[in-house]
Parts: sequence; structure tokens; C-alpha cells
Amino acid sequence: MRGQILFLFSRRFASILTSVLFSSALMPTISGAQSPSLSVAEARAIAKDAYIYGFPLVDHYRVQYTYFQDRSHPEFKAPWNTINNTARIYTPDDKAFPTPNADTPYSQLGADLRSEPLVLTMPAVEKGRYYSAQFVDAYTHNFAYVGSRTTGNDGGKFLLVGPHWKGKTPPGIKDVFRSETEFAFVFYRTQLLGPADIENVKKVQAGYKVQTLSAFLGKPAPAAAPKVEFLKPLSAAQERTSPEFFNQLNFVLRFCPTHPSEQVLMERFAKLGIGAAKQFDAQMLSPEMREAITAGMADAWHEFDDLSKRVAKGEISTMNFLGSREFLKSNYLYRMRGTVSGIYGNDKEETIYPPFYLDSTGQKVDGNNRYTLRFAPDQLPPVNAFWSLTLYDLSTRLLVANPLNRYLINSPMLPDLKRDADGGITLYVQHDSPGKDKEANWLPAPKGPFYVAGRLYWPKPEALNGTWKAPKLQRVE
Repeated sequence: MRGQILFLFSRRFASILTSVLFSSALMPTISGAQSPSLSVAEARAIAKDAYIYGFPLVDHYRVQYTYFQDRSHPEFKAPWNTINNTARIYTPDDKAFPTPNADTPYSQLGADLRSEPLVLTMPAVEKGRYYSAQFVDAYTHNFAYVGSRTTGNDGGKFLLVGPHWKGKTPPGIKDVFRSETEFAFVFYRTQLLGPADIENVKKVQAGYKVQTLSAFLGKPAPAAAPKVEFLKPLSAAQERTSPEFFNQLNFVLRFCPTHPSEQVLMERFAKLGIGAAKQFDAQMLSPEMREAITAGMADAWHEFDDLSKRVAKGEISTMNFLGSREFLKSNYLYRMRGTVSGIYGNDKEETIYPPFYLDSTGQKVDGNNRYTLRFAPDQLPPVNAFWSLTLYDLSTRLLVANPLNRYLINSPMLPDLKRDADGGITLYVQHDSPGKDKEANWLPAPKGPFYVAGRLYWPKPEALNGTWKAPKLQRVE
């Protein structure tokens, strides 16, 4: 009897022990908790790298949620899979994302590709007017273009598909573009040739169409994708310091199939509870771990600042920061820099962005000083489409209110600009008017730090290969 009792007790104890061990083994996967063997130093290092990797995804989500999900937000554009046309130029009141341009009225499409592809129609547009549709995935990679440079101004129909689509391309489709992620963004730009041209821009925008593939084929729609419980995004300020950043990153990653090149990277991030199937709860961490994570986020910004200093000095070109996955080659710091300085910026073949952060002596530009920017004869920016110079407040990277409501000077304005005696053009970049006789060439600045972003749309080879050099801002004593 005693032996039987011991046998039963042993079996019961073994069963309980097995259950406990099995549950413990599953716990990190279910809860998304960090590895118990993770040191504080390693947590800080992972937090830094995951933040640099994830910043574009989280900031992109903030903009997309504002534009296509939050109907109560003043900058809401349209429901998912519906094109919104903004038939005006952007102003200082537009604050959803940094460095908006004021050359090309925008149209936006938030694409939910989970249930089926979308068919996009581009209208035929007269020669001499630049237009484009930029395709951006949730990683902020530019994965395709349609428009003047790539497909011409004749228009056509194009198929946008998600990462898992395996169907056949129907007749009448010019090309198929595959997004790596289940949600994508299509960003349209239509050139405005002057204030009186806005009605013509509206006509072009009216030709931008989108429909589901089933509607295009005249077939029943497939089953709807599951409803998404979208997280309320962090503010732009909170993204910089809040550990909640990593929970938002986990949410976005749910819709981003892991690229084969990032499998090992994601396994490393998983040690800190970062990944598509995980929950990151900073409140469950020890004070030491929370401090390590916030320190890692600060480390990321220090590295970002070091890169920005090199950009300002001209050591690294802004052409390196925007493009496809293949172009960026896993340089996540460059991708972060592209997002912060101008999310949804174009590939260099579409647009290059010479920056004007420093004057000719290497000092940061400030509206308490006065500057000139002179283009010598035959040295205007070389482009197939057009060029512009847009001024932004340095801290917010937004357009600056001014008495003229003038945020840029661009090539369509050339007939109204005053020429120098030799045929060159001198621009006046300052807070106060340079005088009525020079106001045509005045780019108003704030009383404080600012910068000027150059844009060369469809740049010519001499702009891409460095033969043409942008002039420097000259401080006026």
C-alpha cells in the first residue's frame, strides 16, 4: 500500500512539474516579456537599435492614423481605400508631418490590402505638367512610382497588391506593384504652375481613381478582412521619449511580414519583448530596465544628431536617406534620418533635396541675420520638371507664417523674379522686407533658427552626379 501511495504521489508530482515547466516555457511567447537573462547593458543596446529601426514605422503610423482612421482629427483625409484630393498648397496650419512642400497640391490614398488588391487609374496629363504617384509601405520604403518620370503623362491603370496576393493580372493593367506590408500609402503630387492654375490642378486630381479588384472585374467582393482595433498613436513629442513607443512598434509589425534579411534582427529584438506577436509593457519592467530603455532611446537620438551634423557640413548627401529597401541596404539610421527630416520624401531620381542649414562660413542660419542666395547666370538648378526653395522653422520643420503668405520661391516664378545685371538671380532670405523694389525676390524667414530645403523634381544627370553644386547662403553684414 505504501509503495502504491508513493507511486501515485510521484506521478502527480511529475505531472504538476511538467505543467509548470511547460507553462514557463510558453510565457515569454504569450506575454512578449523580455528574456530573464537579459542584462541592463544589453537591454539598452537593443532599445537603441530597435528605436532607430522602428521610428519610421511608428511615425508613419501616426500620420496614417491621422489621415485615414481618426475621423475626428482636423487633418483627417478620407477612409481607407478612398482617394482624398487637397486642391490647395500646404500652409503653416498643416502640421501632420514635417517639411510639406508648397509646390504640388497633394492627393492621398491609404491602402488596406488585406482582403484584395486595388486598381489605380492615372489620368492623361498635358506635357509640361509634372505629376507622380509615390508608393510607400509601412517601413517607409518607396517601392514604386507612376507619373511623368517613370510612366509618362499618358496615364493608365495599375494594380497595387499586398504581400500575400497570388492572383493573375487582369487585362488592361499596365503594371503590378507589390507592397511588403498589408497597409500602404500612395502619395500623389500634381504640379501647380501658379495661383491661377488651381482649377487645372483640380481637373487632374479628379482623374485619380481607385477601385477594388473585384469591382474592376465586376465580381463579388471577397470576405472582408478582420476588424482592426487601432491603437491611438503617440504624439510626435511622445515618440521621442515614451517607452510606449515599443508597444506601438509591436502593433505596426503585426501588418509587416518579416523580411528574410531581418529574421536575425527580429530574434534579437524579441529578447526585449519587441516583435509582431508580442506585448511590450514598460510598467512590468524593473526601474533599472525602464531606465535602460529610455537611455537607449536617448542614445539613438545622439547618433541621429551626429549624423545630422555631418549632413549640415555637406559630408553626407541627403540623397542617401530615401528610397527602396534595396537602395537603403538595411541602413536604418539613414531611414530614420529620412523620416525625421521629411517623411515621404522621394527617391533621388524623382527629387533631390539640397539642404541649406549653414551659411557660407559654416554657421547655422538664423532669422536674426540677413542672407542672400545667388544663382549665377546659367547656374539655376538643372531639372527636367521644376525646382523650388522652401523655408521651414528649424524646431518644428513646418512652414512659417509671413506677411506675403510666401513659403517658397520656385522655377514657375522665374518670370516675376528680378534679374541681376549679368542675368543671374539674387534671393533675399531674411525676416524683414528687403524693400519694395526687392520683395519679388524675398523669401521671408522667422525671427530665429530656420533652414531652406531645396527640391529638384526629376533632376538632370549633372544634379545627380554632383557636377552642379548648390550655392551657399551668404550672410549680409
